[in-house]
Amino acid sequence: MSTVFTLARVAADLGQDEDALFDIIVDMEPEDGLIWVHGSGDEAYPAFTTDGIDELKERIAAHTAESDLLPPKP
Repeated sequence: MSTVFTLARVAADLGQDEDALFDIIVDMEPEDGLIWVHGSGDEAYPAFTTDGIDELKERIAAHTAESDLLPPKP
């Protein structure tokens, strides 16, 4: 059985902002565990495999560490 989770679900489960995660996943590929689910019309939604969620967690940690190194915005 294969299961994928939408960005909205993953954001809620991880306690993260959906828009902020969208910025982090912009360069993820299918081999990273990200797929795009297309609905009616032009709608497309990012979804993650369990490996994709693990990859996303790593990217969140790296993004957070990188943000900590930058000076605060005025």
